[in-house]
Amino acid sequence: MKKYCLAAALSMAFLAPVAKADMLLGLYVGADGWQSENSGSFAGKGQAENFNFEDKTFSSYYAAFEHPVPLIPNIKLKYTQLELEGNTTLNETFEFNGQNFTVNSRADLMTDFSHMDYTLYYELFDNDLVSLDFGVTVKHFDGDATVTGIVEGSKRTETIDFSAPIPLGYLRGEVGLPLTGLSVFAEGNLLAIDDSKVQDYQVGIAWEVIDNLAVDVAIRAGYRSFIIELDDVDDISTDLETSGPFAGIQVHF
Repeated sequence: MKKYCLAAALSMAFLAPVAKADMLLGLYVGADGWQSENSGSFAGKGQAENFNFEDKTFSSYYAAFEHPVPLIPNIKLKYTQLELEGNTTLNETFEFNGQNFTVNSRADLMTDFSHMDYTLYYELFDNDLVSLDFGVTVKHFDGDATVTGIVEGSKRTETIDFSAPIPLGYLRGEVGLPLTGLSVFAEGNLLAIDDSKVQDYQVGIAWEVIDNLAVDVAIRAGYRSFIIELDDVDDISTDLETSGPFAGIQVHF
């Protein structure tokens, strides 16, 4: 998946000279570092357990291609690293992958919720003062979860692989602050169906440090929150929240 994201971003990058020559196409590429505090519960098919997750720094990379063709949506690809590690002392028997981990014993959890976002969107407004986009995102999780603990007196490790493409609504807005090179922005995805909910949003401020005919470069910083509530999706259930400050750079050709 990481290789696919990199290949897609590089493919878009080769379009940059054409985009600038026509002054009609736009290419955005960027990268963020995200300092996240992580909390929540996790389960296989049994009762969920609260885990003490480590705080971590994650990274994300994205590329967006915009064009002037009516009715055809713009496209954005984004990869987010999201590998969580935690542990707990089990309050009751914890069932995972057909095994019952012993009550009052320690259990260690490693999960990989790293994912790709595939977004198709339209622009309602796009100028130096206000931009507003809306569309749909498919957030594709393709990871695994591993639990290590005690089963019938012996240490045991069990792993479940999961794959889940989840469609979400997409909305992004940005407002420029005249004569400052600064802008404020908000971007988010949301889906809530029955007992499952996925919410991913970020708000922040951008400072354009380079602005010329060849390229625009902006430094961005803000806050990102990601909630994953899954109810028996591909044999796993979660109630996880990862949130914290981020900072990064965006280049516009």
